[in-house]
Amino acid sequence: MRSRRLSYRALTQTDAAAVAAISGDWDVARMTARIPYPYSVRDAESWIASVGDGTGEFVRGIEHDSVLIGACGYVVDADGAAEIGYWIARSRWGQGFATEAGRALVGHCFRSAGFRRLTCCHFTDNPASKRVIEKLGFRLIGPAAGWSDARQHEAPILRYEQWRTWAYYLSLRTARPAA
Repeated sequence: MRSRRLSYRALTQTDAAAVAAISGDWDVARMTARIPYPYSVRDAESWIASVGDGTGEFVRGIEHDSVLIGACGYVVDADGAAEIGYWIARSRWGQGFATEAGRALVGHCFRSAGFRRLTCCHFTDNPASKRVIEKLGFRLIGPAAGWSDARQHEAPILRYEQWRTWAYYLSLRTARPAA
């Protein structure tokens, strides 16, 4: 995966403190399904160890200027689609990093991983994620309820999908390569 300002790499145990600092922020954790709150270095170590253990989860750390600022990835649904997700440090919100990482991830899922369909969702009280998902070209499927480990309850979500199309492949041919 590549993009203009960001680099992507597998997470290692040396990232645990940074992952815990980012994920331990209530405003980050509450907007995700799977990050508990509070979130400790031990939680980060366990999660990093579990990534890539054959569970069908693909995760990459997101770096800007060699600093870990978040993560993105996907899990494979029962129907063979990839459900994508991302989280960015609150100090980096509003700079277009989620959109840039999302574009790189969508490209990876369609080009390299070979998925035909992607899904994603956001909690309805997260308008910033809604804007990112719309910029990525996802189509609204509809409302649902989703569990949040941080909130410890279900909350309203909106679900989206995107199918691999010939138009997508044509856009890749005309897109300018990342610097």
